[in-house]
Amino acid sequence: MITSHLYTTMSSPLGEIVLTSNGEAITGLYTPEHHYYIQAQKETHDPKPFQQGIKQLNEYFAGKRNKFDLPLAPVGTEFQKRVWKALNDIGYGETKSYGEIAKSLNHPNASRAVGMANSKNPICIIIPCHRVIGMNGKLTGYAGGIQAKEWLLNHEATVGSTKG
Repeated sequence: MITSHLYTTMSSPLGEIVLTSNGEAITGLYTPEHHYYIQAQKETHDPKPFQQGIKQLNEYFAGKRNKFDLPLAPVGTEFQKRVWKALNDIGYGETKSYGEIAKSLNHPNASRAVGMANSKNPICIIIPCHRVIGMNGKLTGYAGGIQAKEWLLNHEATVGSTKG
């Protein structure tokens, strides 16, 4: 569900990204594979509120940023928001399983619910849902497409190995 009023686009290694905003905070980040991608482009185009977000995303893609510092306003249930907050605790270049996230939320049997919340993350990349993998270490579904998830994890692994 798009609950924004403004949008802009930017080029990225994953293709064109659509960013949405309520005028004060980012409410969405969608790659071409997301089902909200086209709907987001029906909002009012205004690049002004996105300058800091675009700058930080470009730094991330260039390997010069590993954490975002932006006002965010994801829309979701309280449980989804708790999951999205937990995603921000996964370090750059690291991964966690759905089960590990569920345990961190004191709901050890809620790995499926965590997976559903993860799939509804409206601000991918910035809220790093790509860092969540299956219990067996395999890449599982990603709203932005499995190729994008693989690219993001490889990017972080490569950049992380050159920084340290």
